[in-house]
Amino acid sequence: MAQRDYYEILGVDRSVDEAELKSAYRKLAMQHHPDRNGGSEESMARFREISEAYSVLSDAQKRAAYDRFGHAGVGGGGPGGGGAAFHDINDIFSQVFGDAFGDVFGGARGQTRSGPRRGSDLRYDLEVTLEQAYRGDEVEINFPVTAACDVCDGSGARAGTRPLSCSTCGGAGRVRSANGFFQVERTCPRCGGAGQMIADPCEACHGHGQVRKTRKLALKVPAGVDDGSRIRLSGEGDAGVRGGPRGDLYVFVAVRPHELFERDNLDLLVTVPVPMTTAALGGTIEAPCLVSEACDGQCRAEVQVPEGAQTGRTVRIKGKGMPHLSGRQRGDLVVELFVETPTSLSARQKELLRELAETCGEAQSPRNTSFAGKAKRFWAEIMGGDDASKDTVA
Repeated sequence: MAQRDYYEILGVDRSVDEAELKSAYRKLAMQHHPDRNGGSEESMARFREISEAYSVLSDAQKRAAYDRFGHAGVGGGGPGGGGAAFHDINDIFSQVFGDAFGDVFGGARGQTRSGPRRGSDLRYDLEVTLEQAYRGDEVEINFPVTAACDVCDGSGARAGTRPLSCSTCGGAGRVRSANGFFQVERTCPRCGGAGQMIADPCEACHGHGQVRKTRKLALKVPAGVDDGSRIRLSGEGDAGVRGGPRGDLYVFVAVRPHELFERDNLDLLVTVPVPMTTAALGGTIEAPCLVSEACDGQCRAEVQVPEGAQTGRTVRIKGKGMPHLSGRQRGDLVVELFVETPTSLSARQKELLRELAETCGEAQSPRNTSFAGKAKRFWAEIMGGDDASKDTVA
């Protein structure tokens, strides 16, 4: 009885590329898998035929030999005669579908459920003040964690007893059964993959070997930490299973908004009111700054206000900003000036201001003069002429 053509078996053309070939195999393998067809002999035969075809056509050298000489070029000897010398079906299925499917056929790599397993990683959200982020601080955090039971030392069995090896799987946690030409491996139905049975469970952990506890931990917040920063604490997560290592704790930092300062990367921005007279004549004002050893414990900085300063003018003070996490540089303190207009003036003060306004004239208000010119041109365009704009202004 002649063997069927491998391309025909997979339903592809002879010019098929690697991706299309793999896609065709995946589709047919899932359709004719024995587990999805009640383990019928027909499905097992079809599945083996599909896998044999793929094992040859997915290998460049074997495919070239098959294209030239047919089944004879790959050691074909008719049905039941060995056919192509292809890899174990477990390996083929694992390569195409991944280890999750390969494990079903006994081809999985890595840890089994009955062996040691690493504990889960944990997340903790920490909010700190800007001052804490500025200087670095040590805080105490409390978080729930899974730990080995102290009463049974993590065995899950009552004190004085110990777990027994599962008689069904022999402690392996998985059982195998022959199904035609391949073996099917599954989680042990008796022990659930643990490989052990606990006849007399520990009262503290009810046989789990682990308990939930609240863990306290002193955490050093590095100076310069910013919103969204992540701190990894190795081995501070949940306890592992059957002697496996602990997971990690990831601390995600959020910096609380400050009532005075805004942060821009390493710079700190602060708005400081300036009396009108100081803005006009120039002078010195004080601006707040954060305290650290770098600024000798001083929480204020002198700011030189230039003569004729306007609202929005900024003055940069070097080295008074946030530190870099590496500690090798520091940002600046950026002071934005806000010129304040005096209120509750006396009659004499109002008179003096009127005299000042008369003596200053438009030359002392260059921005206002420029703005007035732009406004007149705007009104002229909207109202249709200078006359209309003048009437509107009036």
